[in-house]
Parts: sequence; C-alpha cells; structure tokens
Amino acid sequence: MTLVTPLADLALASENLRAKWPWFAVLGGGLIALGLVAVLNLFAATVASVLFIGALMLIAGIGQLIHAFQVKGWSSVAFWLLSGILYAVAGLTAFFNPLLASALLTLLLAGTLVVAGGLRIWVGLKARSHRRAGWIAASGVLTLLTGIVVFASWPVSSLWVLGLMLAIDLTFQGWSLLAFGLALRGRAA
Repeated sequence: MTLVTPLADLALASENLRAKWPWFAVLGGGLIALGLVAVLNLFAATVASVLFIGALMLIAGIGQLIHAFQVKGWSSVAFWLLSGILYAVAGLTAFFNPLLASALLTLLLAGTLVVAGGLRIWVGLKARSHRRAGWIAASGVLTLLTGIVVFASWPVSSLWVLGLMLAIDLTFQGWSLLAFGLALRGRAA
C-alpha cells in the first residue's frame, strides 16, 4: 500500500492541470467571443437571459408541483402547490412575454443595486476607522449610482441591461480563464 501525502497529491493534480492549459485558453477565448457577440446584440442577449431564467423557473415550478403531490399527507401541501404554480407562471410569462419579464427583472435588479449600494456605504462609513474601509463605501456609491441609472432609464433599460450584464460576465469569465490557461502554459515550459 502506497501512502500519498497531500503535497504529493497536490503536485500531481497541478501537473495534470498544467497539461490542460489549452482547454482553459480555448474556453476563455470562446467566452470572450460570446461576450463580444452579446455586447453587439444587447437586446438579443437580454431576451436569451430572460428565456434562460424562464426555463429554470418553469422547471423549478414543475418540480415543486410534482413534489406537492408526493407529500399529500403533509400539512404544507398548499405551500408547495402555490409555490410551484407561481414559479411555473413566472417561467411561462418569460416565454410568452419576455419583454414584460425583462422589465420586471430589470426593476428587481435596480432595486437590489440601490439597496446593496446603500448597505455598502453604511458598512464603509461604520468601518471608517479601519484602513482602506473607504473602498467599501466607494464600491457602495458605484453600486447605488448604477441602480439609480437603471431606475431612471426604466423601462427602456430593460431592453439592454440584462444583456449587458451577461456580456460583461462572459467577457470577464473569458479573460480570467484565458489568463489562467496562459499562466499554466508558462509554468509548463
């Protein structure tokens, strides 16, 4: 029986990971390309995001409805039924009226940004005696301003905001995977 130490196991995993560097780089490049496509087609990216969210909600709703019929003797059947119906209706709304769903999701996002920004500002001000706590407040100001801009331009912003968020996420994820893959290649050489 051979004992493998955690450090030896980590070194082996690291070697296996280095050998896969092209996969990280290709995936990163692909995600950057998809992010560029999304940023050039913000409306289509928004609709795609809404349809994806709608599909997830519909699947969750169906799952909860099935679950409700599996727990018939339980006193919370009504909760599962209502929850499943609401999820399914929200998912179907996203499919049949993606613009309405986009408007509602954008409004929810704007509200979340305003609240999160306000909370970060509050935390940053409460922690102002600590070094660099101003960065927390500064990030709160940016988040709050982003939420205000989305609110101020709503409902028009609902045509592009979700697509822009998708494009930004794809691009940042792509760059991070590409950089990681290239760093692995540099270590392999």
